Amino acid sequence: MAGNSDPLTPRAKLAVTAGKAVAAASRAAGRGSGSVIGGRVALKLDPDLLARLAQNLDCVLVSATNGKTTTTRLIAEALRAAGPVVSNALGANMPAGITSALAGGSDAKFGVIEVDEKYLAGVARDTDPKCIALLNLSRDQLDRAAETRMLAENWREGLAGSKAVIVANADDPLVVWAASSSPNVIWVAAGQMWKDDAWSCPSCGGVMQRPGDDWFCGECGFRRPTPSWALSGDHVLDPHGSAWPIHLQLPGRANKANAASSAAVAAVFGVPPQVALERMYQVQAVAGRYDVVQFEGRDLRLLLAKNPAGWLETFSLIDPPPTPVILSVNARGADGTDTSWLWDVDYTRLTGHPICVVGDRKLDLAVRLEVANQQFQVCENLDQAVQLCPPGRIEVIANYTAFQDLRRRVGN
Repeated sequence: MAGNSDPLTPRAKLAVTAGKAVAAASRAAGRGSGSVIGGRVALKLDPDLLARLAQNLDCVLVSATNGKTTTTRLIAEALRAAGPVVSNALGANMPAGITSALAGGSDAKFGVIEVDEKYLAGVARDTDPKCIALLNLSRDQLDRAAETRMLAENWREGLAGSKAVIVANADDPLVVWAASSSPNVIWVAAGQMWKDDAWSCPSCGGVMQRPGDDWFCGECGFRRPTPSWALSGDHVLDPHGSAWPIHLQLPGRANKANAASSAAVAAVFGVPPQVALERMYQVQAVAGRYDVVQFEGRDLRLLLAKNPAGWLETFSLIDPPPTPVILSVNARGADGTDTSWLWDVDYTRLTGHPICVVGDRKLDLAVRLEVANQQFQVCENLDQAVQLCPPGRIEVIANYTAFQDLRRRVGN
């Protein structure tokens, strides 16, 4: 537990100091937070540093295709009711970024760690977590991410026999299959809007049957487990059948689902649902997501959507027509360079909204919108798009690097 004798060897202390120095130099040079480069340097000097930093922490790992950063933030707020928390709150979710974050939390009791899906098994080995939250798996970064079933298989193998309590979404067949190798799973009915990655059974390849909210494989009998926690409208149902109200400043059904999973995680650490959910109300925005900023006399709400499942959830929470919508898509390294996923998004949901298109791949997006019979204008940049919109609210939806570009432009 926290407060025990110092676990860091002289080599580990040197690695932490060097990593912090490099991170500070990177920040001073205007190259971002420096957490990733600082973590890389520290791990080069002491490859076991992540394990050393985690050994005095009660850790929870959070992994998913969508909702990792927000859920990590909600869990961190909930666990602060029980003690100091260290977390990679800005989303640097590979080993270097995680190491950097933990190096900054010497007095922490809990580590709340967002983990990239591809690194989950390795980070779980290093940090010996008390709990792992698995929210969803769907197609993302098609050029370099393994096909979703392969990711599920990596999770399943990496978590087999894990001592951690797994808090997993019972509504996502890929997550259920991945988590089922673990002896201790708490199932949460968090819902699943996007189903196009789970029509075949991950266990046998048979066709999935999906009557109502249920699912099962007609061939091998693999089926939805009975959840002990559930999202029900604006409430979380706990294992005793009590309904706890969700009060969030974050919009949309997806964030209520994130809150339900977060409440189940908090309970593993002894924080009751009422306390956990009340603390989650403090979260107004997460790394710029959902922020409303004033720009050129308009109110821009900044929304991040990186893949088809994320766009589907985002469309469900925007203001109704005729609210203008600005869409921005890039295809840089951090986004994935393959934009064919645009064809998996149902853009007919934007019918009635005036649409402006910006970003590196605005022409790819324009072709997709044309086929979806949407009315849109292609703009050179955000400033031009905003000037085409009347005063008032504008919904701005962008993928990863496009979102960072927008935040820089509006000074967020």
